[in-house]
Amino acid sequence: MTATPPVDWALARELCHAAGRAARRPARRLPLPQTDGRTLAAPLVTLTDLPAFPTASIDGWAVRGGGPWRIVGEVLAGAVPTALTDDGTTVRIATGAMVPPGATSVLRVEDSTTDAAGLVRGEPRARPEWRNPGEEASVGEELLPAGTPVDPGVIGLAASCGYDTLLVHRPVQAALLVFGDELLTTGRPGAGRVRDALGPAVPAWLRRYGCELPATVGIGPVADTLDAHVDELRSALSRADLVCTTGGTMHGPVDHLHAALRVIGTEYVVNTVAVRPGFPMLLARLTGADGQDRFVAGLPGNPQSAIVALVSLVAPLLAGLHGRAAPQLPQHRLGAPVPGRGDFTHLALVRADPVTGMVYPVRHVGSAMLRGLATAIGFAVIPPGGAGRAGDEVSVVPLQLLPGERLT
Repeated sequence: MTATPPVDWALARELCHAAGRAARRPARRLPLPQTDGRTLAAPLVTLTDLPAFPTASIDGWAVRGGGPWRIVGEVLAGAVPTALTDDGTTVRIATGAMVPPGATSVLRVEDSTTDAAGLVRGEPRARPEWRNPGEEASVGEELLPAGTPVDPGVIGLAASCGYDTLLVHRPVQAALLVFGDELLTTGRPGAGRVRDALGPAVPAWLRRYGCELPATVGIGPVADTLDAHVDELRSALSRADLVCTTGGTMHGPVDHLHAALRVIGTEYVVNTVAVRPGFPMLLARLTGADGQDRFVAGLPGNPQSAIVALVSLVAPLLAGLHGRAAPQLPQHRLGAPVPGRGDFTHLALVRADPVTGMVYPVRHVGSAMLRGLATAIGFAVIPPGGAGRAGDEVSVVPLQLLPGERLT
């Protein structure tokens, strides 16, 4: 068998993102509360000026002309006020209420007094105490481009513009197949068998990437036969846009993934990547009878290598499928040297100093280890042919997230 030359790591990410962009599903219009975590499929354009009318920014008095002022009414938020037509008149006004036509100032309640005759006295401040129409945005103005992830802030902004629904990309449906029938799925490892760490973990990563998975995921371990691999892949691809597999990416006697992909008729987007750890990994594409592309991401069986494959191939693929730009990697300064890996990109697990923000390599980083991964913020990217020196600025593929955050 002729070995496939590994693809440069950065190029592999570009290829996966492009494949995802090309395979995006048609967008859907959903009610605002259902759009959290989705991606805008069209720019968010204001349907009205923001604010749409002059709005009091404080509680007080809308006055006309100089004081003292005679009280002629009251205006609360949600009401349309009568115009002030006479100098020396005022209406009590609440924060957020529409400023009446004819008002020349809004007097803060704490800057005012009411005398025995019922007249309001005080000195309006020089700075206007109301928001003018269009102060935040003008009707027809683009506030956010297509491809923006929808979060509670975006939902609130859309509501303030008058939207009831948003056109968004639908989430990716994902599934997981665990290869390796020697794995234990419960209990302690021993007697030559290791515990499957990826079956429980990979679905959690995929959800953080914005995927939807059934309540019961992690089919397997799949029997180490070609027929079993083919059957499970076909079944998973019939219900999912993306199927992640763990193990079987080599060409050993019980590694059937490549053969199974040939049987079901996939083509490789990426087959092996010049990265350490994480070798080998792959992304394959299958065009269905409906004309839609579906994907198989082959993750290595070693746990840390599998996570490297997730951040390397799956993250940019899902960004594309969700209609988002390719993930931009934050920059950090190295606090200690990190060795290179020759002609391969080195993804080195790092932790961050909470005071300086500098990143340092962590211990326990073998491809089969997860201890270092559990304490790291991400992988420092050391390009081929070089090494990271203390003080160098490096890209970092992020790992740790706050609750509710997403990686794309």
